Amino acid sequence: MGEKRACLEKNEDFKVGSWGYRHQQCVILFFALTIAYSMRACMGVSLVAMTDFDEDPNTNLTSNSSSKEFEVHGVLNALMLVPPYPIFKWNKKIQDVVISSFLWGYVVLQIPAGHLAHKYGAKSLLTGAMAINCIASILLPLGAYYGGWICIVIFRVIQGLSQACIMPGMHTFFGNWAPLNERGRLTALTYGGQALGTVLGLPMTGFISASSLGWPGIFRFYGLLSGLIGAVIWWLLADTPSKHTRISAMEKVYIESDLGHTKGHDKNRMPVPWTKILRSQGSYAIIVAHIGHTWGQLILYSEVPAYMDKVMGVNIKANGLLTALPFMVMWLTNFFFSWFTDMLIVKKFLSVTNTRKVANSIGCIPAAIGLISLAYVPQNIYIIETILVLVCAVKVSSHMGFQVNHIDISPNFAGTMMSLSNFMANSIASLAPITTGLILTDVKSPKLWGYVFSVAAGFYLISNLFYVIFGTAERADWNEPLRHEKDSENALIKIRNEKEPPISRNKNGNK
Repeated sequence: MGEKRACLEKNEDFKVGSWGYRHQQCVILFFALTIAYSMRACMGVSLVAMTDFDEDPNTNLTSNSSSKEFEVHGVLNALMLVPPYPIFKWNKKIQDVVISSFLWGYVVLQIPAGHLAHKYGAKSLLTGAMAINCIASILLPLGAYYGGWICIVIFRVIQGLSQACIMPGMHTFFGNWAPLNERGRLTALTYGGQALGTVLGLPMTGFISASSLGWPGIFRFYGLLSGLIGAVIWWLLADTPSKHTRISAMEKVYIESDLGHTKGHDKNRMPVPWTKILRSQGSYAIIVAHIGHTWGQLILYSEVPAYMDKVMGVNIKANGLLTALPFMVMWLTNFFFSWFTDMLIVKKFLSVTNTRKVANSIGCIPAAIGLISLAYVPQNIYIIETILVLVCAVKVSSHMGFQVNHIDISPNFAGTMMSLSNFMANSIASLAPITTGLILTDVKSPKLWGYVFSVAAGFYLISNLFYVIFGTAERADWNEPLRHEKDSENALIKIRNEKEPPISRNKNGNK
C-alpha cells in the first residue's frame, strides 16, 4: 500500500491521460477489430465477383452446389493461385444464406465465449479467434470450388464462432486495463475499428477482386492479416498490468488502484455469479439498450440502402463515397464523444451513472428522429445521405453509454456480461429483416418503409428510456464474490461473538 501511495504521489499528472502501455495494448486490439470487421463486411462484395446473376436465376437451395463455369489448368490453377477463377451460378437465395451464415456461429457461441474469456483471459482467447479466422479464410476459396456454397457456409459459420470471442475477450481486457477516468477514450480507440473496418473492407475487397488475385485473393489477404495480428496479440498483449513485463510501476499502480487488483489466477478461479448477474437491474438495463441499438443499427446499415435502391432508384453500394462517408464520420466523432464523456466524469460535472445515460440518449434520440424523417423528406439522394451522416455522427455516442457500462458495474465479469447482452441483442435483432419483410408487401411504397423506420425508431427510444430509468454505473458487490463471501462470513462471526456472553473464569484461570 505504501508503494502504491508513493507512486501516485510522485506523478499525479499520470492520471490525466499520458501515453502508456495501456494505449499500446488498445492500438493492437484496434487493428484486430478493424481486420475482423473487414472480414465480416467482405462477403457481400466478394459474392459479386464470385457469381453470375444472369445465369440460371431459378436455382434453388437443393440445386447442384458446385455449379460453375471453370476448367482446371495445372496445379496452381487447381489451388486457385492463378487465374482463371471459377464463376458460380448462385441465385439470391443462396447468396443470402451465405451472407447470413456468419451470424449463426456468431450468436451461438456468445455466452460460452464470455466464460472462456473469464477462465483463460483475453490474450489466449483473442489469439485463438484470429488464428481460426486465418485458417478458415485461407481455405475458403478451395472449399468454394470443391465443396460449393455449402462449404462456404461451413467456413463462414466457423468464422462466426471464432469472432464471437472477440467482444467478450475485449471487454475482459478492458476490465483489467481501462481506468474510469480514461475508459471512454481507451474503449473508443479500440472499438473505432468497427467503423473503420467497414469503411476499409468494402473498397479493399472490390480492389482485390478486380486485380490478378481475383476473388480468392480477398480471403487469402484477410486470412494473412488475421494470422499476423493474432501473432502480435500473442507476443505483445498482456491480460493484466501485473503480467506486462515492460509497464512502469506508476502506470501499473494507477490502473490497479482504480480497478481493484485481483491476481490473475485468483480472478480465473472466481465463480461467475450468474444468479446475481441475472437478478441485477443494471444488467437488464444494458441488455435492453443493446437490443434497441442493434435493431436500429441493422435497419440503418442493411435496409436503408435497399430503401434508396427500391424507392429512390439510387444504388448507394455502387457509390463508394456514399457508402463510406457515414462510417468515416462515425469513426471520427467516436473520439469526440469519448473525450466528452471522460471529461464529464473527470471534472465531476456528472456522476458516472448520469454520464452513461446522457451519452446513450445522445446516441439514440437523434438516431430515432433521423430514421423517421427518412420516409418523409424529399426523395433526394443528398438529403438522405446528409441524414445518414448526421445519424451516424451522433449514434456512436451510445458506445460511451451502455457499451462500456459492463466495465463500470463489474470489471471482473465485464466479458461475461458483454457476452450475455451481445447474445440477447443479436438474437432478437436477427428478427429485424424478417419483420421488415412482413411489413414491406410493396417494396416501392414510401408509406410502408415509414412503418419499418418507425419500428426501428421505437426500439431506439423505448430501449433508451428503459436504460435511463434503470441503468446504473455503481460497482456491484458481486464483482469480487470471493471477497464478498469472506466479508460476509467475518461479519457473521463478529455478530455471533457479540451475542455470546463472556466466559467467566476463576482466579486460577479455570472456567
